[in-house]
Amino acid sequence: MPDPTVSFEFFPPSTLEGSFRLWDSIQTLGPLNPDFVSVTYGADGTTRERTHDAVATIHKTTGLSVAAHLTCVNASREETMAIADNYAAAGVTQIVALRGDATKGETTFQPHADGFQSSCDLISALAETEKFDIRVGAYPETHPEARSTIADIDYLKAKIDAGATSAITQFFFEAETFLRFRDACAAAGITAPILPGILPVENWTGVQKFARSCGASIPAVLAQAFDNANRDSCHDLLAVAHASGLCSELLDEGVDHLHFYTLNKPELTRDVCGALGLAPQTLLKNVA
Repeated sequence: MPDPTVSFEFFPPSTLEGSFRLWDSIQTLGPLNPDFVSVTYGADGTTRERTHDAVATIHKTTGLSVAAHLTCVNASREETMAIADNYAAAGVTQIVALRGDATKGETTFQPHADGFQSSCDLISALAETEKFDIRVGAYPETHPEARSTIADIDYLKAKIDAGATSAITQFFFEAETFLRFRDACAAAGITAPILPGILPVENWTGVQKFARSCGASIPAVLAQAFDNANRDSCHDLLAVAHASGLCSELLDEGVDHLHFYTLNKPELTRDVCGALGLAPQTLLKNVA
């Protein structure tokens, strides 16, 4: 069986210390020869400039293929497409197109008066330029705002039909969660690749809060295991064992690409990849 391809998600730095952490993450994980790396966009659009700077710098200085997150939040259509054009001009041709979350003070997403009304609208506009490979988000346990699981999968198909070429899922804790979702997508006529999102648990308390906000269920046995691991000071050992076991199950079921949410803390992701037999293959350019 050939080794799976991998990709890594980073977020843009907000401090000097954060910049060092980002570049350390890239230098640690870049030699694993990822298919691409992605850089997030603040949920409310607040990291727009920092995302652009990080994407452009990674692309220019490392030779890695970079996918830039782009949302509909807090920007007009003209402003959003100008950002996309700037990416294309810089040689960045992959976009992760997302609706985005509610801005501060709002409980639900409110589109900009002159902006894109939905992720489908954004995807269609990006696709019309013929400049980008467009990836989108997917929820194996249903988006919290979706009317139903069926409606959520139908909307994912609409995003693919609008021009997206692949989807990256929210994280999950059991292989069966992804496999059921993959089967349901296939039954709905979705043929584009669906990349499972893997989150090595760096901080159990933080992950529980994150899971509640995005609708990811936590198996009781896993919660108990992490509670015990925290008590016995072996959290990282369990985190690597769980994530590598999850990945192994997915690979056994025909998954050929793994997308890792690194949280700019690369050690656990590096160790999981090592447990899967993925060894460093390339040297990065010098990072300026």
